[in-house]
Amino acid sequence: MFSPAHLRVPRRDQAILGGLLVALAVSAWLALWIWGASPYGRYLHHEGGVGPLPLEAFLFAAGWVLMIIAMMLPSSVPLVMTFGALVRRRRRPGRLVVLLLAGYLAVWGAFGLAAWILDRGIHAAVDALPWLAAHPQLILGSTLLAAGLWQFSPLRDRCLDECRSPLGFVLNRWRGVSERREAFAMGIAHGAFCVGCCWSLMLVMFGVGLANVAAMLLLGGLTAVEKNLPWGRRLTHPLGLILILVAVYSVAA
Repeated sequence: MFSPAHLRVPRRDQAILGGLLVALAVSAWLALWIWGASPYGRYLHHEGGVGPLPLEAFLFAAGWVLMIIAMMLPSSVPLVMTFGALVRRRRRPGRLVVLLLAGYLAVWGAFGLAAWILDRGIHAAVDALPWLAAHPQLILGSTLLAAGLWQFSPLRDRCLDECRSPLGFVLNRWRGVSERREAFAMGIAHGAFCVGCCWSLMLVMFGVGLANVAAMLLLGGLTAVEKNLPWGRRLTHPLGLILILVAVYSVAA
């Protein structure tokens, strides 16, 4: 069994881990900004036809993972810090934290690739259906409507509860028997619940493009507040209502 003493970490160790996580997120922001301003910035969008299909998929996946590090990692800092405190007396705690992050990013990377494949299908449908090509607002409206309705889903509430309880999440999943496997599996589980919370908002981000810094700041900030602040859950339903109204407006206008 674990006691609170296991989670008492010297401030120096906490500062080092926290600083590394902040540096990682800032580096991702900087990389996306430089990439978006370069001639290769078109690969951060999803218009299609900008290169060989495997290259498009690979570069978009790389951009997507950078976006997740920049946007979503800050909201997961409490869980990573809690896990780091729990395993700090292990032989190689840094490796376990890296495995946790690798599992988290693997789930988000798989989701991003699935979104990219879905987008290729939508582009094919637009090319095949002139009526749909003439009404692109229906695609935007459907995405916003799905995102808004998901904010009211009980399943999303369940995922959000897991994301808002980092201590319970870590203690319920860590046995310390097969530490590397458990660390990676915990990262996968955390990524799955995080996707459950935010997949619809990420599709909105997907639609506006990975290089849109303003949208990234807004959605990343909302996600961090909703997950980590005591009053964060109060944003859930108002945000859903706003998304639904924007969806209706985008189609009606």
